[in-house]
Amino acid sequence: MTIKTEGVHAGEVLLSEANGTRSREEITLAATTVVLPAGQLLGKVTATGLYAPYAPAATDGTEVVGAVLYAPVGSSTAEQRALCIVRDAEVKRALLTGLDAAGEADLLALGIVCR
Repeated sequence: MTIKTEGVHAGEVLLSEANGTRSREEITLAATTVVLPAGQLLGKVTATGLYAPYAPAATDGTEVVGAVLYAPVGSSTAEQRALCIVRDAEVKRALLTGLDAAGEADLLALGIVCR
């Protein structure tokens, strides 16, 4: 028997958010060679304004968390749009990809609380 593992579904990381969809924004992702799961922490590249996976050791802007990916995004050789949680929300800590203490502090500064 083959065992399959499901990834995190769109919106599954979200516990609660501000009225309407005020917690969400559409952002532009830099090209990526990997599939990014829902719950992936993202930082904003200072030089381009594009978002990329959070990288705490980087010095290009992605060392600061600026968003949480709302839904999985496939790999692409071009920029692509994505929906993210960027403010005033509660998220499931266990479903976040790339979370560390500094990243959690960055989220809290955005009003995003990890539960």
